[in-house]
Parts: sequence; C-alpha cells; structure tokens
Amino acid sequence: MYTIINSVLIIGCGKMGSALLSQWTSGDESFTVVDPMASGLPEGVRLVRDRDAIASETFDCIIAAVKPQMIDDIMPAYAENLAQSGYVLSIAAGYSADRLSKLMGDAPVIRTMPNLPAAIGRGVSGLCPGPHASADHMAHAEDFMGRAGTTIVVETEEKIDRVTAVAGSGPGYVFEIARAYAEAAMAQGFSEDEAREMVLATIGGAIAMASEPDAPSLEDLRNSVTSKGGTTAAGLDALNGDSGLSDRLHATLQAAYDRAVELR
Repeated sequence: MYTIINSVLIIGCGKMGSALLSQWTSGDESFTVVDPMASGLPEGVRLVRDRDAIASETFDCIIAAVKPQMIDDIMPAYAENLAQSGYVLSIAAGYSADRLSKLMGDAPVIRTMPNLPAAIGRGVSGLCPGPHASADHMAHAEDFMGRAGTTIVVETEEKIDRVTAVAGSGPGYVFEIARAYAEAAMAQGFSEDEAREMVLATIGGAIAMASEPDAPSLEDLRNSVTSKGGTTAAGLDALNGDSGLSDRLHATLQAAYDRAVELR
C-alpha cells in the first residue's frame, strides 16, 4: 500500500493523455486537466484552459503530458501546484527525469513510456524512478499505469528510452506493417474491406495464439506453419530470406532510440 494520492493534475491532454485518462478514471483519484484545446473528457474530469484557474491549488500527482519540446516553457509554472509529498509523472518521450526534476524545484519525478493501446486497457508502459522518487511514489505509478495494461519497471533512463523505441513507438510499426500487408492483399484482388478484415484477423489470431500460456517460442510457432517447399516457406523466403526484414526492424528500433536520446 502506498501513500494515498487523492488529486491528479494533467498538463496537456493530447492523444496519449486522453488514452491514459480513459483508463485512469477507474480509480478513486480526482482529475483536473489543463489544456486550452481539449474536449470530450471522461465524465467527472475537470477541464480548465490555463493555470490561472488552479493557481492556488495543490495536487498529489502532476502528469507532464505535453510534447517534450514544450516542457521547458510550460512545466516550471506548475512547480508550486505540487503538494509537499507529491510527485511528477512524465509521459514525455526522451525528456530526462533529472532535467524535469530541476525544472520543477527538485520535485520527485518518475518517467513512464506508455503506448496508444492504453486507450483500450491493452497498453505496454515502461516505468523508471527518477530523482527523489520514493517507494510510495513508484507503487502508485505502477498501480496507475497498470490500469492501462502491462507495466515494465526498469532502473535506468537509458532503458526507458529503449522501451520507447520498442513499445512506445511500436504500435506505429505494427499499424504500418498491417497497412502494407492489407495493400498487398488488395493487389491480390481483394477489396479494401476484405483485405483489412482478413489481415487484422490473421494478425490478431496469430498474436493470440502466441500469447497463450505455455505457447512455444515464436520461432517454433513460425516453423509449425512452414512446410518444406510449401506456400508459407515461399512467402517467408520472399519476406525475410535475405534478412532484409530483420535488418530493417533493427534499424527501426535504433532510429527511434537515437531520437529519444536526442530529446534528453
């Protein structure tokens, strides 16, 4: 059990903030969002357009949910809104916990890197304790992010940047693979709707099978549908026979990680 967090202030509420908020509200905290453009928030969430509306209030947890490039300009104004025993939870990719802590008057900071399926409770979030974060702060952050899916605790910011590359940006890679897969299916004579349904059901079924308890390794699963000289073998040879797909995925993750490091 951790110190009770009663009030949460969310600075910025774009796509990721909204996705998380839809799951966070299943708890007992009260939520206030500061965002000049936000709309359609969950019932019971207070929306204000600027800091003036909450200038004299303090909150047990402040969520930094603005773009990393905006943190320096926006977050310092909210340092006085953090309760004495509270902490800051940052969902900003790349921006270091140490920098944010100093920006917020040496506040306790925890970094998290969620991904978009958090909107349906199927997200993957990395968590990393930053300066001055206590065990109670981490316990709350784990519970908080656990409402949106799976959480992975890592000990270094270098590792959270790698979580960003693998999971945080990951849905974008999956959607692009699915898009290209459906496009290829359409070239085989299927309509857009037929291709989308077939591709997503195939991907979804394969992932569900691989996610079963005691499922074989991914390599063994691949081999189980690959007969020597068969259609799957021919397709896999075209897909990755020269390791082109593997090489491109390695390059994809490295590029995302490198950009996360640049944002520190």
